[in-house]
Amino acid sequence: MKRRSLLPPLLPPLCAMVSVTILRTPPSSPSSPTREGMPRGLRMILQVPRDTFLMILVVARLTGAAYADDALVSPAPDPPPHPTPVQASDASPTQDHFDPTLTSSVLRASLSFLLPRTLDIHTVRDFGLWGLNGLSAIDPSLTVEEQHDMLHLSVAQHTVLALATPAADDLAGWTDAITRMMETAWERSADMRATGQDGMLQGFFDELFNHLDPYSRYVAPDAAVSDRGIRTGGTASAGLTLGLDHHAIIITAVNANGPSWPTALSAGQVIYAVNGRSTQDRTVEAVSTWLQGPPGSLVRLLVGAPGRRRTTVSVRRESVPPETVFAYTSGHHVVLHITAFSANTAEEMSQYLDEAMNIAHLSGLILDLRGNRGGVLQQAVTTSALMLDHGVAAITQGRDPQANHVWAVQGGDMTNGLPIVILVDGRTASAAEILAAALADQKRAVVVGSATLGKGLVQTIGQMPNGAELFVTWSRVLAPLGWPLQGLGVMPQICSSLGEANLERQLQDLAAGNAESATWVRASRLARYPLEVSRTLAIRKSCPAAIGTDNDLDAAHSLLDNPEEYRAALATIPDDPAAPPAHAE
Repeated sequence: MKRRSLLPPLLPPLCAMVSVTILRTPPSSPSSPTREGMPRGLRMILQVPRDTFLMILVVARLTGAAYADDALVSPAPDPPPHPTPVQASDASPTQDHFDPTLTSSVLRASLSFLLPRTLDIHTVRDFGLWGLNGLSAIDPSLTVEEQHDMLHLSVAQHTVLALATPAADDLAGWTDAITRMMETAWERSADMRATGQDGMLQGFFDELFNHLDPYSRYVAPDAAVSDRGIRTGGTASAGLTLGLDHHAIIITAVNANGPSWPTALSAGQVIYAVNGRSTQDRTVEAVSTWLQGPPGSLVRLLVGAPGRRRTTVSVRRESVPPETVFAYTSGHHVVLHITAFSANTAEEMSQYLDEAMNIAHLSGLILDLRGNRGGVLQQAVTTSALMLDHGVAAITQGRDPQANHVWAVQGGDMTNGLPIVILVDGRTASAAEILAAALADQKRAVVVGSATLGKGLVQTIGQMPNGAELFVTWSRVLAPLGWPLQGLGVMPQICSSLGEANLERQLQDLAAGNAESATWVRASRLARYPLEVSRTLAIRKSCPAAIGTDNDLDAAHSLLDNPEEYRAALATIPDDPAAPPAHAE
């Protein structure tokens, strides 16, 4: 293909081709789109009242924001050798004792992890001096200065510690110097002791990362444990979402990743008892807690419907990742709302797509990515592979050879070319932008909405000896046609942020074979890194970022119901754009 000729100049010499192959199983026999004949996953949501469904989406969005944040995460490679994790002394949990051994271990491991991975080259000296300025942020009377090859720690302008400045690349020397500076600051400053050892490390890394990018960060041990638990499923449970209906505890959703999915449990059922304990007059929170327990343990639920026979269903608890995909039918279309990209998002999408393809007279899919702040890079790529037969989904470039990849997909279009519309808005970011860009550039979907956030940097995670985590930006993302996501974002083919009247005119023009968006879409696809800020702003103002509205969904239905509109919108994506320097006119 012509597009392949563009790839070599875009990639560093060391670049890995990552191929995602989807193995498809023969589809089952079609079923009716009515409620009774609809596949279980879609039927489950339709049985829930509309206000309850909206509530579930809001909860899911908040949960997604908590664990996905705005980081685009890829798995961390093995870090350079560092000291064996060190347990703090018995006094350290109360933060009334400074543990130099643990601090030194954390500093050495973190600096070793940072050095080969940051997007730009920095020395240990850079990291050390930047981080030590964090002491002043905690206690303004403390200052660290480098003068005449000496490091000076001063309290109220009086030097209390002076050390020879280590060589710029002396990891051991800088680790020792920083540790001694911190220990002396602890001894001399009540504010330091009040902040605690974890707080001192947090201040060090906060100041260090202020010199890098907005997404690299240090996550303290307690928060890191909590975040890891959320990402991987956390406490074992039955995988049910509960609600209240006329004083009865009901099931409002069954997590497709959880142990209850293959059982007889479904949305709308009333839970009368859990392990023999009546749910009468109990709160939703209390009963939800009863469903939690050790992994592998059994929980027995007495369920049924008013006036019908009650049955007992036993479920073995599992750690369940948060559900991130929610589906419902709207006419002859299926809407798939993806709230984030967690460890199971692609699997959830596969299940829903398999069910959707069994619905009679299905004429299109709508992927709702509005408000989706991102998550795991590989999940976005694998999700795109479910709707692409072949092609490049994304390209990542970094200084570390392990960060360089061409993410290629093949053989996985579960929808057999079914028309797709993607909804985005100004909050769509990171992995969600990668999915939108991949399907749009491959002319597999039409994007509707506004300019997205423009978060195209990838973080890798390193676990530290004290249980903390480092999120370090180590690569940039390029869309399949070579343009950078960072700063620019995804420019939609149908813009809804210019007003309802303008949106209606765009759809009418598309029906006549004309596309107002062709100019800004082509301009965005011609962009190349590094892109001047003025050029970025000029492109983005054509369709300003905004929060999505119901008009987005109306436009999506119009595109899917009118093939001429859909084809004209697809045609705005150039087949093989030229690649001039971004600053050239």
